[in-house]
Amino acid sequence: MKLTNQYWDYRYKQHQTGWDIGYISAPLKEYFDQLTDNKLKILIPGAGKGWEAEYLFKKGFINTFMLDYSEEAIMSLKCRFPGFPESNLIYDDFFNHKNNYDMIVEQTFFCSLHPSQRVDYVKGVAAMLVPGGKLVGVLFNQIFDKGGPPFGGTKNEYVDLFESNFDIKIMDTAYNSITPRQDQELFINLIKKV
Repeated sequence: MKLTNQYWDYRYKQHQTGWDIGYISAPLKEYFDQLTDNKLKILIPGAGKGWEAEYLFKKGFINTFMLDYSEEAIMSLKCRFPGFPESNLIYDDFFNHKNNYDMIVEQTFFCSLHPSQRVDYVKGVAAMLVPGGKLVGVLFNQIFDKGGPPFGGTKNEYVDLFESNFDIKIMDTAYNSITPRQDQELFINLIKKV
């Protein structure tokens, strides 16, 4: 199975989007509600229908950018929230994207990537973040029976993967995940090493 943009467009067209809970996830909402600097430049890769991007933008974080490989996903946000700036919608492959951000938000993008791409993901995130920039979000802390996506993992794997590029401020079980994901998500707050 090739995880191309056509594959993801098909999943959206067929409403095969089990990762999409239909609103911003509680761990991220709670974190965003604590942010005070609305000048932060924020990227949400693999943003899907853009619930987190919409929430941040409505809170005044106008430098929030949504990136997705699926045109169907981007169109979903455009139809639901036409006030989101066209210039902040990026239709691209994450691995081709080049820019600098203060924060990158992780919400079900990492688990959509084949595990063979994880080292490149970490390098890509680190390259895009300014010194001291943050990678914040949730990662699945479980191994899935089927081949994926989603692709799971464990805290120990993630520590080994991220620690060369990031200081791990938080990587703990999220206490406020939705019921089907209770005790299966890690909230992460990783700071790019200077």
